[in-house]
Amino acid sequence: MQPGPVPNQQSTVALNVYNNANKIANLFKGKPIGCVAYGAGSIGNASISTLLKDFRYSITSGQESKFSLADYTMGGVAKLLTEFLMRHVNQLAPLPLNAPKPTLGILLGGYSAGKSLGEGWMIHIENGTARAPQRLRKEQEVGITWGGEGEAISRLVLGFSPGLPLILRSIVTPQPPEAVEQLMAVLTGNLQAPIVFAPMPIQDAIDLAEFLVHTAITFSRFTPGPQAVGGPIEIAAITKHEGFKWIRRKHYYSREFNPEPHNDDSARHD
Repeated sequence: MQPGPVPNQQSTVALNVYNNANKIANLFKGKPIGCVAYGAGSIGNASISTLLKDFRYSITSGQESKFSLADYTMGGVAKLLTEFLMRHVNQLAPLPLNAPKPTLGILLGGYSAGKSLGEGWMIHIENGTARAPQRLRKEQEVGITWGGEGEAISRLVLGFSPGLPLILRSIVTPQPPEAVEQLMAVLTGNLQAPIVFAPMPIQDAIDLAEFLVHTAITFSRFTPGPQAVGGPIEIAAITKHEGFKWIRRKHYYSREFNPEPHNDDSARHD
């Protein structure tokens, strides 16, 4: 199992904590392409949910000429989404000196056209600057990846807090970075819980994801400070033949007043 990246812990002040943000998106209705966002809930006045839907429209409507449904790659989608989001970041009005810009992470998953195995990619925008999209693991590797507030999951899955490297570097005898990296590799290799395997049924993967999110929510509830993890749990699964499917989601538009059109199957895959 390959461990997931855990963001560096930074001292931040939470102005508001909302429990109903939409962070999961199907990026092409009917196709196995989706993502989950963490970090900033908006870029300027536009919510991440709205921006992801805007991106979806740009590639499904043909506005994005670089996207081709016949031969797209997940790496190419990651690059296009990064460029799309950065155009919005760069349009923000100038901020006061030293004021932080949006820090946003997106975990992108799905299947490239014609490929039989899924891929995971990470997009990271920090303080207004985007890194090149990073493929999370090689084609035959499987594992868990998480982002945002990862303290509980890191302790449970990896066996230690994400703050451990910083502590090791600050002990009485300072350790060189390479020594700390070697020690972390040894700890990860020996302590991480082997709970994900390639032949894992999709229902078990869904159950595991829900367990880990519930654990993070409960851990956040009982630790000091604002509860940064909470609200209803949403779950979606992406498979090669079924595409993107919602397992659980919150509906704030009552179906009683917003009936689904029966003659448009795409409308049932938001």
